[in-house]
Amino acid sequence: MKVIPNHAKQRLLNGELALGMGLRQARTVDISQIAKSCDFDWLFVDMEHNSMSIDTAAQICQAALGVGITPMIRVPAHDAFHSTRLLDTGAQGIVVPHVSTAEQARAVVSFCRFTPLGHRSIPGGLPQTRFMSLPVPETVSLINSETLVVAMIETVEGRDNVDEIAAVPGIDALLVGCTDLAAELGVPGQLGHPDVKAALDTVFAACTRHGKACGVGGVYDEVLMEEYIQKGARLILSGSDLAFLMAGARNRSTRLRSIELAATARAVA
Repeated sequence: MKVIPNHAKQRLLNGELALGMGLRQARTVDISQIAKSCDFDWLFVDMEHNSMSIDTAAQICQAALGVGITPMIRVPAHDAFHSTRLLDTGAQGIVVPHVSTAEQARAVVSFCRFTPLGHRSIPGGLPQTRFMSLPVPETVSLINSETLVVAMIETVEGRDNVDEIAAVPGIDALLVGCTDLAAELGVPGQLGHPDVKAALDTVFAACTRHGKACGVGGVYDEVLMEEYIQKGARLILSGSDLAFLMAGARNRSTRLRSIELAATARAVA
């Protein structure tokens, strides 16, 4: 194929779960193979909440392309250059935080999509097309079709405007940032609170009306995750490298400390 397929986007188009692994600590390209071996569909390279450089993120993106896991970047702000530099160096998706109006969503599309959907500047060879020299119209069409553009709903204003946001052409999915949204709703940390559930229902309904995928992030309680998936969430931020490391390490240390030592082993010489 002339363009590397966006595995996560295809799963969403098929109505399947697209499971993401968040990256906050990883800084080496082998994380792509690790995530793939653990049956994740996409990497959530979180440049809003970590100190990773653009160069490191780009290297991870290119490694992900090679193993068939979708590299997606959560950018730190709405400025176009945060997104376009990573799209030009291997990202197959952009997640923009705190999208609260349709105007903001249209701006996101403008800098993430090539013409005719947007106004993204057309670069030279792209890793997503294996740096092949293709006619510009073909490059534009292929990259537009395989790029996943996600707007995060994290504010009360975003919830109130979600129908208009979901209606914006070029937005593929809405991802509810449940932690920030709960705080904005006055119930910080209560991700199963009725107000949070009601907000999610509003987002799910808007996505259904406009044919967009919906997702959740920040929810790691398995009972709640199942409930929200049953309601329609498909783009799932499943957890982060830090959380998985902490859980595995804590489980191992707890198990080892539970071993009853023989009396002779307790003696100190």
